[in-house]
Amino acid sequence: MDQRLADLLKLLELEQLEVNLFRGESRDIGSPQVFGGQVLGQALSAAGATVDGGRIVHSLHAYFLRRGDCNAPIVYEVDRSLDGHSFANRRVVAIQHGAQIFNMTASFQIAEEGFEHQSDMPKVPPPDGLPKFTGPPPQILAQLPERARRFFELPAPFEFRLVQPIDYERPQRSPPQRQIWLRAVAALPPDEMLHRRLLAYVSDFFLLDTANLPHGMSALRPGVIMATIDHAMWFHRTLRVDDWLLYDMESPSASGARGFARARVFASDGRLVASAAQEGLIRPRKDA
Repeated sequence: MDQRLADLLKLLELEQLEVNLFRGESRDIGSPQVFGGQVLGQALSAAGATVDGGRIVHSLHAYFLRRGDCNAPIVYEVDRSLDGHSFANRRVVAIQHGAQIFNMTASFQIAEEGFEHQSDMPKVPPPDGLPKFTGPPPQILAQLPERARRFFELPAPFEFRLVQPIDYERPQRSPPQRQIWLRAVAALPPDEMLHRRLLAYVSDFFLLDTANLPHGMSALRPGVIMATIDHAMWFHRTLRVDDWLLYDMESPSASGARGFARARVFASDGRLVASAAQEGLIRPRKDA
């Protein structure tokens, strides 16, 4: 397996300390705190480790309470809220240095047949005709703090193709919409829970920054403070993150120093496989 993916899969695997108690390592990828996708993926691993009977996750709702420390492990405590005939429900609390930094509720369901409908996939250029996303140009990277540079320079387990290019040098106000193709950099085993955990991990990229587009701002600008408050996902259909997925994002509102963004995730064949929503702190710096 590609080493970048192998490292990510190892990061999402947890050590079981006791019944309902797990520990995960942290990874410093250059974000200001533990990357939110890491905590989402690890919490989903902890919850899934306590669920059996063929149930797989179909939704999760999470809150980020405190900044995670990249240099310390995270302990995950799972509450087995429900084990029903078709559904199971779990609540996960993530703890560092004796304090809660995150909590999540996730629901799992046995596969069933039912009514079917979905919204249409937007018409966008296919990924093969778009350039590979490589982050900011060298002259912008050179101006960033060392941690921010590391975020873009470390080998990534996913590749991205942007439908709308990002202008890091002269960002302009634009409609709060963005589409990005994404996929894992190499093939993965056909394990549905694995692919959903990895989609939860990668769903934290780009989403909240969509709320900055109407204001000509971004997470790299010194004039804004950004942090995720909550994150929710719904998994509608089977998916593979090692095939191209279209992340179709929009931000319908920003107010009260908070930005809200939501997204649809489409497989390349047009199936709507997941949805996501995120609200985060977007606070202009008073000293900027």
